[in-house]
Amino acid sequence: MGVRAYLILLFFLFPLFSFGQNVSGQLLDGRSPVPFASVGIVGTQLGASSDYNGNFILRDLKPGTYTLYFSCMGYKADSLDVTVSTTNVHLGDVQLKPSSLGLNELVVSGTLRTVHLSNSAVRIEVVNSKQLLKSMAPTNLMESLGMINGVQEVLSCGVCYTNAISINGLPGNYTAVLIDGSPLYGNLASLYGLNGIPIQILDRYEVIKGPNSTLYGSEAMAGVINIITKDPAKQPDFSADVMVTSHMESFGNIAIAGGKGKWKQFTGLNYGYINDYDDLNQDGFGDMINLDRIGLFSKWSYDMQDGKKLVVNLKGFYEDRRNGVQEYLDDRAYRDIRGNDSIYGESILTERIELFGHYDLPTKKQMRLDYSFSKHIQDSYYGSDGYEALQDVGFGRLTWDERIKKHQLTSGLSLRYQFYNDNTVATSRLEGLKSVDAPDLQIIPGIFIQDEWTVNDRLTLLSGMRVDHYNKHGFIPSPRLSGKLKTGKWTNWRVNLGTGFKVVNLFAEDHAFVTGQREVVIQEKLRPEQSYSVSTSVNRIVNIGSSAGSFDLSAFYTHFTNKILPDYSEAGKILYANGKGQTISQGVSLSFSQEFEFPLSYQLGLNALEVFSQEEVNGILEKTPINFSSKWSGNLSVNYRIKKHEIILAATSRFNGPMHLPEVFDFESNGELSDISRPRLSQPFLLQNVQITKVFVKSRFELYAGIANLFNFLPPFSPLVGFNDPNAAPGFSKSFDTAYAYAPFHGREVYLGVRWNYTRKK
Repeated sequence: MGVRAYLILLFFLFPLFSFGQNVSGQLLDGRSPVPFASVGIVGTQLGASSDYNGNFILRDLKPGTYTLYFSCMGYKADSLDVTVSTTNVHLGDVQLKPSSLGLNELVVSGTLRTVHLSNSAVRIEVVNSKQLLKSMAPTNLMESLGMINGVQEVLSCGVCYTNAISINGLPGNYTAVLIDGSPLYGNLASLYGLNGIPIQILDRYEVIKGPNSTLYGSEAMAGVINIITKDPAKQPDFSADVMVTSHMESFGNIAIAGGKGKWKQFTGLNYGYINDYDDLNQDGFGDMINLDRIGLFSKWSYDMQDGKKLVVNLKGFYEDRRNGVQEYLDDRAYRDIRGNDSIYGESILTERIELFGHYDLPTKKQMRLDYSFSKHIQDSYYGSDGYEALQDVGFGRLTWDERIKKHQLTSGLSLRYQFYNDNTVATSRLEGLKSVDAPDLQIIPGIFIQDEWTVNDRLTLLSGMRVDHYNKHGFIPSPRLSGKLKTGKWTNWRVNLGTGFKVVNLFAEDHAFVTGQREVVIQEKLRPEQSYSVSTSVNRIVNIGSSAGSFDLSAFYTHFTNKILPDYSEAGKILYANGKGQTISQGVSLSFSQEFEFPLSYQLGLNALEVFSQEEVNGILEKTPINFSSKWSGNLSVNYRIKKHEIILAATSRFNGPMHLPEVFDFESNGELSDISRPRLSQPFLLQNVQITKVFVKSRFELYAGIANLFNFLPPFSPLVGFNDPNAAPGFSKSFDTAYAYAPFHGREVYLGVRWNYTRKK
């Protein structure tokens, strides 16, 4: 056969051996790229991700017609039919529409597996970093929690302004705060450590209301907040965010990302600086804290076969927090006079280090090892009283997932190590007439199993059991039962039942344990608190004209036994004991979000709540409201985007109804305590924030400005009591108390910031 014949044969056979064609395009939101979106082909395992500029490419497709789907957090899922012949196909610009309804969100908190939010048997609420940054400028996790209905920041002290996360009116120490599923924050860290979680590392946070003991341990009594950190492979090469405020505050974040081969990394540095004294309420004490804060975060991931990963995170945090009278703060005098018995101030130095991550075992079965360790050191003075504390928390969890027909089984073993020591009576014991150090050490092994049973297309049941063993309390079972019924194409009904169990740390239970001038009296050996809870919710997606909305109605009931409530009835003392009766938390919440065809969306949440204790006294059941729980609350978030100019306008509102307050008495002009207490019920109040963001698409700059507390709300009373005792220096009166803090004293504030994200062209 001659050369010519070979060439003719090759010409006809070439199509049989030729490579497939490519399909490419760019995903956009208006003129802004949509990075790291998922692009796939329906009915196949083929897929790709868009790069930082929104560009994507699907390679080597054989001739035919395909349905492409596009999905990304914060956007509506979309699809497109494409026909491939013998040439590459370039789709040009593919526009994705923003969505605040969260129908396409992926969550892991309910089952430890990644599932679509709408398919989860457990009701989970999600806030992602994109939503946060276009609505407000939070500098840490605590400042962003108002986005979730029924979740709010609560203040515990009117001097150092320590705060905690409250879910459905329950104190912050009943909420399990996790990072990537690991419980890093013990009781001590729940007071100051949560302020050290920067928004910089946040991809999203997931909130589950109600007990979730089966997966996360028995202390998740009020609920779970799971912080999901960013994926290093999806971050820009360089990013920065710097903000200043009219209160002389400054906050900043800077990060780099990259990798080599199968290793990817994301490393960031963040800081906070406040050094300003204001006393608008004229009580002689600063209206806000001063602080120096610095944090470092680094995340490394290694890609293994079959999509498995090894992930290692390292996080460090240091904070110098202080407040008090002006003499204590001026020229940083506190450094030399901490613990002074005539110049009152509170100074809290916090050091914290965390190591956490996970390892997907190289086995045929789906097995994963989660691990974490944290060390928290606190060196503090509250007036002349020194408080030093150390807490170590170690955690390991081995999880096994197996699909058996309609049952998705999740089982595993866990081990938690907790060491706590301080210089108070909480960690001491008497040996004869001598008090000796007695740190608290707990090694808590646990075993759990959970079964998610897909009964049919409409009904999913989730049942589980966990058993933990405590040194002092033996075996503690924590059962769980949840269900989801799809009553219609766009309607889901969920029910959740569970239990909780909590070992008490007095410093975390009540900040007044170490602040103020009251004497602490522990009346008995404190027993663990226990809870039993039931909740139900209905979620429905509705069409209103050409717009879509999401409606959610839920109700909850939690019953506590052995609840520890501080008793302030004796002057100059705080009495601690287990309650003899019971404590009830119950309420309903309503949420509605809607997005229109034009670029306007809003989210509205309303919450009605009743939290009280009841005990039988002389044959009569007495009902006592729990302090600092709002009877009702709500939030509203509105966003409007001017696409032509790439400007985002946002307004957020947080309104709180009346809440019960402790009984406190002020000094009268004659130097005597008044016979009439301050109001025991607070007045409703509103906190309103507005923000405008300008996006410079080509340069990847964002310029944002806003006003926090637009209407300049300030509580009518100082959060402090006894500050004006004529017979004692400010702060050292026997009647001095910091417990009347129920709202922030941060007046109107203007802020201005800039963000920049940069990725090299490849």
